[in-house]
Amino acid sequence: MKSISVFEIIKVGIGPSSSHTMGPWNAAELFLELIRKNHELSDVKEVFVEFFGSLAKTGIGHGTDIAGMLGLSGENFKTIDTTKITEKIDAIKSSQSLKLGGEVELPFIYGHHLILNMKKNLDFHPNGMIFKAVFNDGTELEQDYYSIGGGFVATQEETSADEVLTTTPYPCHHGKDVLYYCDKLGLSFSDLIYVNEEAWRTREETNAQALDIWENIKDCIYRGVNQEGILPGGLRVVRRAGAMNRKLLENKPYRKRDEWFQMVVDAEENFVNINKWVSCFALAVNEENASFGRIITAPTNGASGIIPAVLMYSQAFTEFTGDDKIIRFLLVAGEIGTLFKKNATISAAMGGCQAETGVSSAMAAAGLTEIMGGSPGQILMAAEIAMEHHLGLTCDPVGGLVQIPCIERNSMGAIKAITAANIAIESDPANARVTLDEVIQTMWETAVSMNDRFKETSEGGLAIAVNISEC
Repeated sequence: MKSISVFEIIKVGIGPSSSHTMGPWNAAELFLELIRKNHELSDVKEVFVEFFGSLAKTGIGHGTDIAGMLGLSGENFKTIDTTKITEKIDAIKSSQSLKLGGEVELPFIYGHHLILNMKKNLDFHPNGMIFKAVFNDGTELEQDYYSIGGGFVATQEETSADEVLTTTPYPCHHGKDVLYYCDKLGLSFSDLIYVNEEAWRTREETNAQALDIWENIKDCIYRGVNQEGILPGGLRVVRRAGAMNRKLLENKPYRKRDEWFQMVVDAEENFVNINKWVSCFALAVNEENASFGRIITAPTNGASGIIPAVLMYSQAFTEFTGDDKIIRFLLVAGEIGTLFKKNATISAAMGGCQAETGVSSAMAAAGLTEIMGGSPGQILMAAEIAMEHHLGLTCDPVGGLVQIPCIERNSMGAIKAITAANIAIESDPANARVTLDEVIQTMWETAVSMNDRFKETSEGGLAIAVNISEC
């Protein structure tokens, strides 16, 4: 087992789903690379993509079809103007053509060249897809891909995670490894991660990347609290972060992000208001996520509001502020995410929502405990507490959209993370009866036992009770 950088767990992404949007988008880009290895794009006569299992069943609500088309068109989700996505997709559908790799115009009929197969699953993983290119000489190239969570993509032979896996000086694949090396080397949790991250980049580069993520977090929250209206998709879910923001700031005007942030810091601090602000931050991010906005995947898009909400809480309402605290929060949070990815799953299609909001809540709890001065044992304890109280959480998106109950679940996950950190910081880990490693194992066993109806298929839970068809 090799190591994963924290910045493969916490990274810039695009909504609404890491598994169902970013994964298929990455797969399309990988297929373009595969074509280019032995052919010219101009050799391609037609291109096809078929989505199976969870990708098909919630594909429209999660934008899987959109991701497939834009990925094949050579667009990059990190750089695309998100306000132009609808326009680009409408152009593909109306013209019944697609510019492969941004270079070669091909016929592309939705429903023929792109199929959502809701009746069949591929054996390797619930999030399966097959891309096929037909060349002018009559030959074909076909490749299966699987979106395994957090934007990672696998084939049956290899995984895209292999490209970002490496060996670190002090590999931490379990919580017990963290405790061992921290004790042996006399390092704090975040200092240990600093050392390991040098396998990928310098300490200065690590700092810069973490602070860039923080800037993206602030940008995303700011966009979210300044938007109004109805979220796309047909459920007619009303955005709430903007109204909460205005009420909490008593309708005081501001002109730019940093001015708004200072007003949040200066706002009246009491338990009710702070609780509302945390919810507001989480709602803002996930409302952006539901609108194909640019967000921070941490570790997935469905859970993208938790770490931003808890980190923003720490910078606005606690004494644990500043660049150094922000960096250490993200390093520890990201490392906890790697433990779940390596030993369980961060894919809701594999493990339900415990694998998304549960993991993110554990990550946030650990990061907050780190900057509050917690010991490595207390940090692992905080992560364990947060996940313990997400065990068994199903993924049952109404209408196949990342809106109900997903948006509110991020607010709940953020509050649980703060509570878990507060409990852990006042506790002696020596008295704990459940370890993080045990709760990760339990989460995986729960995932394996969970009925597939509750794994991002919209075939169980609220998705059935609310009785709304895919939007």
